Amino acid sequence: MFDLHCHSLFSDGELLPAELLRRVGVMGYEAVAITDHADSSNMDFILPRLIRVAGDLNVHSSCRLIPGIEITHVPPPLIPELVKRARELGAQIVVVHGETPVEPVAPGTNRMAIEAGADILAHPGLISEEEVRLAAEKGIFLELSGRKGHSLTNGHVARLARRFGAPLIINSDAHAPGDFMSAEQAFLVGRGAGLSEEEVREIYRRARERFLHAT
Repeated sequence: MFDLHCHSLFSDGELLPAELLRRVGVMGYEAVAITDHADSSNMDFILPRLIRVAGDLNVHSSCRLIPGIEITHVPPPLIPELVKRARELGAQIVVVHGETPVEPVAPGTNRMAIEAGADILAHPGLISEEEVRLAAEKGIFLELSGRKGHSLTNGHVARLARRFGAPLIINSDAHAPGDFMSAEQAFLVGRGAGLSEEEVREIYRRARERFLHAT
């Protein structure tokens, strides 16, 4: 079990990275990515600290902490430069906050995140067929979210991803201790989005190969 979209108190989460890692480790996770919300004002504050604490904690934990970032609510033209900057600062996973139906995300964010080569497009809402095709071509993972509100369009995302061959990932978008999902709960997110048991297993196989073997 792993989760590649979580938040610590470096943005709007409730937990220190050490406690977050400990809690999911006890739940049997093999890895977790902290991807705190960022724009140009705080990215250079967050990433060095996550990288430092990951180096400290991973020596002593069976669950690996992966330092990442979530580019959030920035105007679409700024996304490519921020994706590049995040990688320069050492982010191992770059997430972009997609066009969820429950927040006023700027139109065009989904398309720009895919074009910019983000690793994961989080909760992309009513993403278009053209955008899903492009995500499939570029290998950008589209998120099925376990978070209230963001999860409303999971079925739409899963249907188009299946149709066009775009990779999927199941994440919690956890902000608090009660948000972390068990393996059974995460599996239910995928099944509830209309995927078969084998398709959900394939989501984890493909994501593990891409993200856990590369870090």
